[in-house]
Amino acid sequence: MRAQCCVVGGGPAGMMAGLLLARQGVDVIVLEKHADFLRDFRGDTVHPSTLELIAELGWIEEFLGLPHTKMPRVTVNMGGEDVTFADFSRLKVRCPYIVFMPQWDVLDFFAGKAAAYPSFRLLRRTQATELLTERGRVTGVLADTEDGPVRIQADLVIGADGRHSTVRARADLAPVNDSPPMDVLWFHLPRRAEDRVPFFQGGKGALISIDRGDYWQIAYAIPAAAFAELKAAGLPAFRDRVAELAPALRDRAQRIDGWEMVHQLTVQVNRLTQWHRPGLLCIGDAAHAMSPAGGVGINLAVQDAVATANLLGPLLARGGIPEDADLARVQARRQRAARVTQAFQLGILRDLYPKDLGDDTTRHVPPIFTAFRTLPPLRHLMGRFIGMGVRPEHIADDPSAANAAMAS
Repeated sequence: MRAQCCVVGGGPAGMMAGLLLARQGVDVIVLEKHADFLRDFRGDTVHPSTLELIAELGWIEEFLGLPHTKMPRVTVNMGGEDVTFADFSRLKVRCPYIVFMPQWDVLDFFAGKAAAYPSFRLLRRTQATELLTERGRVTGVLADTEDGPVRIQADLVIGADGRHSTVRARADLAPVNDSPPMDVLWFHLPRRAEDRVPFFQGGKGALISIDRGDYWQIAYAIPAAAFAELKAAGLPAFRDRVAELAPALRDRAQRIDGWEMVHQLTVQVNRLTQWHRPGLLCIGDAAHAMSPAGGVGINLAVQDAVATANLLGPLLARGGIPEDADLARVQARRQRAARVTQAFQLGILRDLYPKDLGDDTTRHVPPIFTAFRTLPPLRHLMGRFIGMGVRPEHIADDPSAANAAMAS
């Protein structure tokens, strides 16, 4: 097979990159190793920055027609006291709030929009296994499919295959690892209309509760690598921990009757010092794996994709082949945003999470929370930082060119 651009990975970065490049008339193949996007407990916080991009593309009303919940501000409960951590309500955007939407719905939406462009192809059940190279340049990928292996030649390969990136490993691009403060245990509990559960509750552990309509999607943050110790204490002790943080859910915590109901996310925080080599560019989690703190990962990945399409799309659309200097421009534009955000996750937010299983997080509330209580403008600044990111991106190409690409 042949394409101008082969995108490996059908997550937020890969789908948005493929969509925007096809919108400019670039011949794109996106490889997704699964048959569909239906996988639970993935990043699903769509921030105002991503909503603004969808609005710029003219699709926001349709997008918000999908099932979702809105959060105009983030409130943290520490020791029985609510503190507004980030307020998005004053952002000068069309949607000044976070949207919680299952990631499979977000990706299905992007895939549906991309399918309208004749130059876009999404290959499901297709997993990249090796890079094709010629005279030191990446020229495509070798992938496994249900029908056997396939060779895909491309002028540019984009590695968007996540924190366990095959593309990154095959390119010998080694990430620099930081020490994350936590791991996360995900599970579901039924929700009732009368439930009053804080979004974030500190104590022995930290409990994040996301309203999914008829159920709660819950993340229980524990010290890094402490899951084995927690399991050794037994399920009753785990249920008690959940109930202490969310008394309203005490009766339903008993429904956790097996560890198979609890899904562990081993948090990684790392980044590449170089995102590219000739013919290859890594973006999203493949370039900088984020902690789930703040829910910023999906939005940084989308911003990477937009910058990639803005900087490389016109060149590819003219039939050009990106050189190393072109790929370096993408990294130069996006790497500072990733580094600053990771420093925020690992530094300022570290004290929100337990240092060991006996730690009570209400005893070491981050000093910045005192400032939030007394200086409300700081909440709006934090809302901008979390909601828009360090370097917001915008759709830069000519809409008339996109319309021509759709019609061709």
